Amino acid sequence: MMILGLESWVLARPEIFLAAATALLLIYGVVRGEVATPFVSVMTSVVLLVTAVLLFMPYREGTAFASLFIVDRLTTTMKALVLVGSAIAILMSRAYFEQVKAWRFEYPLLVALATLGMMLMISANDLMALYVGLELQSLALYVIAAFQRDSVRSTEAGVKYFVLGSVASGMLLFGASLIYGFCGGTAFVQISRALLDGKGAEIGTTIGLVFVVAGLAFKVSAVPFHMWTPDVYEGAPTPVTALFAVAPKIAAMSLLVSVLMGPFKPLFVQWQQIIVVASVLSMALGAFAALRQQNIKRLMAYSSIGNVGYVLLGLASGSEKGIEAVVFYLAIYLVMTLGVFATILMMKRRDVMLENISDLGGLARNQPMMAFAMLIFMFSLAGIPPLAGFWGKLYIFIAAVEAKLYIPAVLGVLASVVASYYYLRIVKVMYFDEPAEALDRPVFGINRAVALVAAFLVAVFSLLPQPLSLIAAAAAKGLFP
Repeated sequence: MMILGLESWVLARPEIFLAAATALLLIYGVVRGEVATPFVSVMTSVVLLVTAVLLFMPYREGTAFASLFIVDRLTTTMKALVLVGSAIAILMSRAYFEQVKAWRFEYPLLVALATLGMMLMISANDLMALYVGLELQSLALYVIAAFQRDSVRSTEAGVKYFVLGSVASGMLLFGASLIYGFCGGTAFVQISRALLDGKGAEIGTTIGLVFVVAGLAFKVSAVPFHMWTPDVYEGAPTPVTALFAVAPKIAAMSLLVSVLMGPFKPLFVQWQQIIVVASVLSMALGAFAALRQQNIKRLMAYSSIGNVGYVLLGLASGSEKGIEAVVFYLAIYLVMTLGVFATILMMKRRDVMLENISDLGGLARNQPMMAFAMLIFMFSLAGIPPLAGFWGKLYIFIAAVEAKLYIPAVLGVLASVVASYYYLRIVKVMYFDEPAEALDRPVFGINRAVALVAAFLVAVFSLLPQPLSLIAAAAAKGLFP
């Protein structure tokens, strides 16, 4: 038993390190007060990156804590993406919050706690462990959505996210209780065994699965549980929106893959229908609802809904190639989205933050490097070959076609064509519209560095997608022994 306990602690060492380091930084911040904010923010980012390194040094697989916690290639890869996204989001936040006089040490620590919850979600091997991780993430995110307390928009975003998020959590718990009642356990292994023994034929199990999927669909902003996304993206402080757009989505999507392709794989025929419908509706809404948006954060909200639709299509294929495409797409999406939000955070005129697409008018003449980076991100998000976003969508559609999901794949291609309009409209505004007044020239800082590095990585992935594809294939292989 002692050896088993030691093995559990070793497998969970990244999470333990992150929790302990966050607690120590919290104590330091409380003792030192607001003067600790710069140190705490930098150290929190360092802690997150060190945690990412601990995932692989040394790399080990297995289950821990009475099989509540699992570590494999998929969970490790997804955790690495979440940790990198959260660390960069913290670094991108400082200039914004200092300008609005809301930079406090609690912010990076709340992000770290949310990230810890995401890691627990990703490694959950039991419905209760899943819920604990989900709520740890959600409670921290509710607070940072309303972190700019003097802003009515930020407060409104926090309240909306909290109320709707609580409803989603209740739906998930209700579904989990039904599954527990009909399958006789909450552990994924128990559920899988019960379904293989014929429990999946009972209507209560299917209804429970629907409620669980609905709760997780809220977290990834899939239609019809997307209603919070545009308002929260627009109202929350821009660095918080950048975080929402990457880390929580990747974590929730990883959890959705693990749940559906793990214990509920025997119910593939039932849940595939739900995922296909959510995928098609998300792609359609993301394409058409963004066409008339003037606020770039709101546009990115609908863009994220559309991107979730493509990822769900890969999941709906239920194949190894489909899950490989999901991991590949999420990695590309992380880089593209961080680059876009780094550029949005540099949209200032006389030190006033701007959010309208029209404010980018004439950017190519005043700041050609910033405009070129944004062009790369927009073309990639639109799926224009040979950029990285094109490869991501291509892999998704190939997996869907091989799974005989012909109609959803065709609808996805058409939605991608429609969505290209609003991505290309931003390029047109930057390169062909007359500027009302030039944007402030950004000093070389974190946001500019993130935008340039992200543009470089998109270019690299465009020319050399194979290394990332091999990583995605290794991550997906664990689900198909």
